[in-house]
Amino acid sequence: MNVIFMGTPEYAVKILDSMVKFNTNQLSLDGAKKEPKFNIVAVFTQPDKPVGRKQILTPSSVKIYSEANLPTVPIFQPKTLRDEAVARQISSLKPDFIVVAAYGKILPKSILDIAPCINLHASILPKYRGASPIQSAILEGEKQTGVTAMLMNEGLDTGDMLDFAYTNCENKMAQELFSELGDMAGELIVKTLLNFQNLTPIKQDDNLATECKKIQKTDGLFSFNEDAHEIYNKFRALTPWPGIYLESGLKILSLELFEGSSGEAGEILSIYKDSFVVGCNSGAVKIYSLQEPAKKAVDANSYINGKRLRVGDKIL
Repeated sequence: MNVIFMGTPEYAVKILDSMVKFNTNQLSLDGAKKEPKFNIVAVFTQPDKPVGRKQILTPSSVKIYSEANLPTVPIFQPKTLRDEAVARQISSLKPDFIVVAAYGKILPKSILDIAPCINLHASILPKYRGASPIQSAILEGEKQTGVTAMLMNEGLDTGDMLDFAYTNCENKMAQELFSELGDMAGELIVKTLLNFQNLTPIKQDDNLATECKKIQKTDGLFSFNEDAHEIYNKFRALTPWPGIYLESGLKILSLELFEGSSGEAGEILSIYKDSFVVGCNSGAVKIYSLQEPAKKAVDANSYINGKRLRVGDKIL
């Protein structure tokens, strides 16, 4: 089958890699290589973007992977998909499927009509439609999340669902979930493509739908007046970017929930060799490393000693 792949970040790389490896591992009974099941005829990814202080033009993770592993496959980086020339170009490749994973652009009807477009969305739809499903599931304290393979339509993650993969997300960091869900999505797309004719699409119940927005730097602002579990979930969801920080700009680089102590919000409740405990509106958190604005990151002990802080003092 001819497949066009559309994706941009590392999550998408894992999905593309799963299809490539499936092809590589196809062996006939006599040991000879079979024809690849997934004939990847093109890769679409976001245009190279300036990154860092020096604004160095940097290719996407998918482009880097494709150049290294699919040297004969053309890579396209259109600024928009709404140009009819792009639709004609895609149509000329005669795809049987278009696989989409965190591409970052909405597919117009002119492309959706060319072939079945299958998106690997990193949530169990209809929950967390939109740009930040992994972080949003953590922020909401979900115990379970996963990946949905869905047929795309003109809406935002509103298409009929084909199959699912599930995982526990309690106490997991966002980076860990990104990697895990990428691996799961890779397995799911292979299964979905191979069994497509036998799958029965399931319509989403819009009454159960939730939406999530793109994460902004300001989302990292927190206060010890919040519940300890809320702070912990923010930390898990927003580390490493944008991170969580107090109004003073003090960034918390490492923390965990602490059981058994309570006190006023922002109050230092106890001090250990490698950490210190701070009271929240409800519960407490244990902090291991921090970073003040324009300064280097320090461990908890160095911060406490440098500020001459004691039990009972407040961090606000």
